[in-house]
Amino acid sequence: MSGPWEGNAGGHNLPQPNAEARQERAAYLWGLSLALLLTAAAFGLAVFKILAGPALLAVIGLLAVIQVVVQFRFFLHIDLSKSKREDLQLILFTGLLILIMVGGSLWILGNLDQRMMG
Repeated sequence: MSGPWEGNAGGHNLPQPNAEARQERAAYLWGLSLALLLTAAAFGLAVFKILAGPALLAVIGLLAVIQVVVQFRFFLHIDLSKSKREDLQLILFTGLLILIMVGGSLWILGNLDQRMMG
């Protein structure tokens, strides 16, 4: 039997993870830990009102951007290496299109509200 799970433990043919599988599991655990830490930090800031007003929104927004980077790196396996650059460009372009559509819709609705109510 050849593959990522090989080995014979104690006379039984139990699967043993190879080095690549252990590295991947460790990366997922790091990503999970960072994601939970960032989520708990944002939740703590909002619940305990450590900051107020625009500062709170700015820090939560920064934590959200870091959360997105963690999700891309550890769960989607997208980093800045040459082989993954096309995937990253595709995701960023999709995000830009969504931002343009949502921003344009909000702009149009705001303009209509101003014309009808003002």
